[in-house]
Amino acid sequence: QVQLVESGGGLVQPGGSLSLSCTASGNIFSIKTMGWYRQAPGLPRALVAVITSGDNTHYGDPAKGRFTISRDNAKNTVYLQMNSLKPEDTAVYYCNAEEADFDADYGSGRSYWGQGTQVTVSS
Repeated sequence: QVQLVESGGGLVQPGGSLSLSCTASGNIFSIKTMGWYRQAPGLPRALVAVITSGDNTHYGDPAKGRFTISRDNAKNTVYLQMNSLKPEDTAVYYCNAEEADFDADYGSGRSYWGQGTQVTVSS
C-alpha cells in the first residue's frame, strides 16, 4: 500500500510560478514512475508530467517548455515546478505513482493517487 500527499496548490496570477510537491509513504519500494495529472471542470484527467525510476521525463503538450518535473528518492517526493502559468492551467492537480515505468510496461501493477490540490490561475 502507498499513500500520496500533495501540497503547494493555490492562487497565482497569469505569468506567475507555483511549485507542487507530493510525498509518498508506505510500500515506497514498489513505486517506479511518479507523476502529475490534472483535471479541469468538465474534462477528464490529463497528463501533465511523469518521471520514471530511471529519471526519464515525459510531458503533456501543454506543459512542455513551462513545467519541470523532478524527484528526490531519498525524500520519497516528486516535484512539479510550474512557470509562465496561464488561466487554462487552472485545475485540480493529482499526484500519481505506478508500480511500472511509463517507458516500459506501463499499466501493470497497481496505481496510486493523491487527493489532489487546487491550482487557480487568475488575475
